[in-house]
Amino acid sequence: MVIYGVSFDMVGKQPIVLLKTVDGNRFLPIWIGHPEAASILMKLQGASTPRPMTHDLLYDMLGELEAKCTQVAVTELRENTFFASITLTMNGRELEIDSRPSDAIALAVRCGAPIYAAEEVINESAIEFEHNIEESEDVVEKFKEFLDEVSPEDFAAGDS
Repeated sequence: MVIYGVSFDMVGKQPIVLLKTVDGNRFLPIWIGHPEAASILMKLQGASTPRPMTHDLLYDMLGELEAKCTQVAVTELRENTFFASITLTMNGRELEIDSRPSDAIALAVRCGAPIYAAEEVINESAIEFEHNIEESEDVVEKFKEFLDEVSPEDFAAGDS
C-alpha cells in the first residue's frame, strides 16, 4: 500500500488517511485522530518541529536501541475498528507489536518501512474506482464526493 493522501470526511470533520494498493485503483480509507494526521502530514511534507513529536521520539528510540521497523500492516477490521501491527527487528529477533493503524503509518513514513494491508481488509473495506491512475483528478473528485456522504459506520463488517 502507499499513502495516497490525508483528508477529512465532510460529515464528521474527522481525518482520514487514504491508502492505495500499489497495483490497482483500490483505496482503503482509515479514520484517524487529528494528532496522528498532523504527524503523518508533517513527515510527508518534509516539515519539522523544534522538539520531537511522539512518532519522531519513537523513531529515535528505535534507532538508539538498534531496532529497525521493517514493515507495518493493517491486519483486520473488527466492529468498525481497524487494527495494525508494527514489525521490528532487534538483535536478530523479529518482534510484532500491536498498534493503531495511524501510529503504525506515522512510524512507517519516518522509517521508510513498507505498509501492507491484509487481503481480507482490502476485500471488505476498500473502495475501487474504475479509472486509470492517469485520470487522478477524476479519482480525487470522485473520492471527495464519496467523503461528503460516508461515515465510519458504512464500513461495518458483514452483511446486515
